[in-house]
Amino acid sequence: MTSSPHMSDYRSSILGYPRIGPRRELKRALDSYWRGGITQDELVAIGRELQEQTWSELAATGLSQVPGNTFSYYDHVLDTAFLFGMVPSRFAALKEQLNPLDLYFTMARGLPDKPPLELVKFISSNYYYRQPEIEPGMEFSVDATNIIDEIKRGNASGIELRPVIMGPVTLLLMSKAAAGAPEGFAPLDMLEPLLRAYVDLCEQLVKAGTTCVQLDEPYFTLERTDEELELFRRAYEVLGFAGLRPRLLVTGQYGDLGPALDILAASKVEAIGLDLIAGRRAPEELAAVPGLRRKRIYAGVVSGRNVWKTDKPATLAYLRELQALIPDIVVSTSCTLLHVPVDVLSEFDLPDAVADRVVFAKQKVGEVVALARALKDGEPEKWSQGGELAPIHPDEDVRARVAAIQPEHYDRAPWSTRKDAQQAALPLPIVPTTTLGSFPQSGKVKQARYELGQDRLSYEDYVEVIKAEIADAIALQEDIGLDVLVHGEIERNDMIQYFAELLEGYAVTRNGWVQVYGSRCVRPPILYGDVSRPRPMTLEWIGYAQSLTDKPVKAILTGPVTMLAFSFVREDQPLKETVAQLALAVRDETIDLEAAGITILQVDEPAIRTLLPRRPEGREEYLEWAVGAFKLATAGVKPETQIHTHIGLSGVSAVVEAIEHLDADVTYIVSATRSLYWVLDALEGAGLSRGVGPGVYESRSARIPDIDEIDELLTRAVRAIEPERLWANPDGGLKTRHHWQLEPSLRNLVAAARRLRRRAVAAEAFEASAASDASDASEPAS
Repeated sequence: MTSSPHMSDYRSSILGYPRIGPRRELKRALDSYWRGGITQDELVAIGRELQEQTWSELAATGLSQVPGNTFSYYDHVLDTAFLFGMVPSRFAALKEQLNPLDLYFTMARGLPDKPPLELVKFISSNYYYRQPEIEPGMEFSVDATNIIDEIKRGNASGIELRPVIMGPVTLLLMSKAAAGAPEGFAPLDMLEPLLRAYVDLCEQLVKAGTTCVQLDEPYFTLERTDEELELFRRAYEVLGFAGLRPRLLVTGQYGDLGPALDILAASKVEAIGLDLIAGRRAPEELAAVPGLRRKRIYAGVVSGRNVWKTDKPATLAYLRELQALIPDIVVSTSCTLLHVPVDVLSEFDLPDAVADRVVFAKQKVGEVVALARALKDGEPEKWSQGGELAPIHPDEDVRARVAAIQPEHYDRAPWSTRKDAQQAALPLPIVPTTTLGSFPQSGKVKQARYELGQDRLSYEDYVEVIKAEIADAIALQEDIGLDVLVHGEIERNDMIQYFAELLEGYAVTRNGWVQVYGSRCVRPPILYGDVSRPRPMTLEWIGYAQSLTDKPVKAILTGPVTMLAFSFVREDQPLKETVAQLALAVRDETIDLEAAGITILQVDEPAIRTLLPRRPEGREEYLEWAVGAFKLATAGVKPETQIHTHIGLSGVSAVVEAIEHLDADVTYIVSATRSLYWVLDALEGAGLSRGVGPGVYESRSARIPDIDEIDELLTRAVRAIEPERLWANPDGGLKTRHHWQLEPSLRNLVAAARRLRRRAVAAEAFEASAASDASDASEPAS
């Protein structure tokens, strides 16, 4: 398949591309549609324009193969579920009431009486997807209307598209059993009927003129059981022998395919995509895999995860070694380019140390094409020169400080000592209520931030706008009755970017937007040098908030591992050295906040499992330095200062153990209302000995939970966590909510927590009375 015949000999492609548009056109259109500002026809027109603009630009670069079906109005995993009719029965009644696009959005965003599909992190990336729900006997049916329409529009423009679709086994592994499914049922039980639907799709695609389809199986770069590998073998046996199908390209993105590569090499699939950045293997090792020499290999040698320029001479040398052993090579990206911004040319004020070193999606496509041409035509002379970039000047003070870290810098007083000191300093009720930090930001605040960046508003006037909004947030929380307040993070555009702007060693972008989910986008900062904190970062705002109330106000900080995971990070030194620098910067902030009278410090680490190695090798070492970084950041405060953290629970037992080893006084668990029960089940056996806040409603959903629902979840939580250690909170920040959603949800949270307190007090009184009666009965009569 070729987009331009004279380019076909170069054999270059990519595995996916950003879909939000170079100026976040999709985000603006979605937000406008959801609030009623544009019609569905207008939204669809914007989507089609973005699709066609992407195909045309990719074809014009000289790519020999252009991926299709990479556009999505919300999430490509949800798109695949829709493609095969995976609509859970709890949404089935809406099929008659809503058009397909609005049903799709309802499953993604929920209704007052219908929680959305759960929002789940996509493997080890910073992207989230809506998790499909699978039911026993679910009937899969193919509706390829959108894909076929896209193929026809591409053909009309002279561009043949290769549709990109989630592979069948990964799709089921990414799914969950629907509520009410019988015990023991797993989504993988439905593989055979789903494979029949994939065979049907392949036939439809061939009839529409498709010559190749890309099936992504990233879950097989994770550790998999023998049973799962056998199902993988079965899937590509069925698809390989399908009677009418296009060529199959199966990709293993985000790591090494491991034993799944042997299965694919022995199958009938024509092409395999390898991540040769995160899962690079020596050419001779790849060539030794039986059957692989006969496949077309999409060599993923340009990173889809980071923004640093590819070392083209070294990469070309690797490609030549590989091609000498496996002749049929397509130069490609390691994974989809969804995880990087669109165009670095829109950045006009990056530091010199960064500007010459980074490339975004558009430039990465150029790197792929250049490597493919050089692989065929020979290395350009200028590539041989090297050394065009001067080394980044190190900060010797920062390096000396890291070198001086001692074991005692990681240790706090024992938990028993801290617990008594904190109970005296913080007389909180049982099951305290709180939120996790961010509140909605008004248009006035956003406008003030924009005008400050444009030098059209003085900093003094900006401060007054922010302080007024903080005062409103404190007053609202006091009225609701929350026990521990937050300042709302009103001054922050994004939790990572805010701190990056205040730290040395970071660069931030103006238009480097990356999609997180739906219309939610962030600008990951670029960590390029040694990190230090020149001055306090949060003290002005949190100190002001605390001055407005007698209740404790938590300081909210982003932890060192999360700063690392959510940034584009330098690659010239080990991550554990970089994270130590970040930890010292956070430590300085905690000490300053404590000195100013702030008694609760929340250091969030929701991404501590993001960097977890995808296979067991290296996990122990990673958790050692990741946990150490958190302890280094938080161990500089007194016993009476309470350390909180916000973290994601994982099915990996080592991560559960790491939560305890963080030694935080209170840990908030990232979950969602519909998945809270498995979180609580996990906590029962986890051995966590300190305070725990298992989020009791999903903060990213528009749905307002009622009192009884939260009460039920808190009551269930008491089976795993005694009331004295339990906290009541949402499962994440509230920045994306409207006040009309936020306020009733928090009032219901407070009411439910108070119910539980009353029952706990009554139960304690009853037990005391019963014990007294038993004591009286045991005494001899006078």
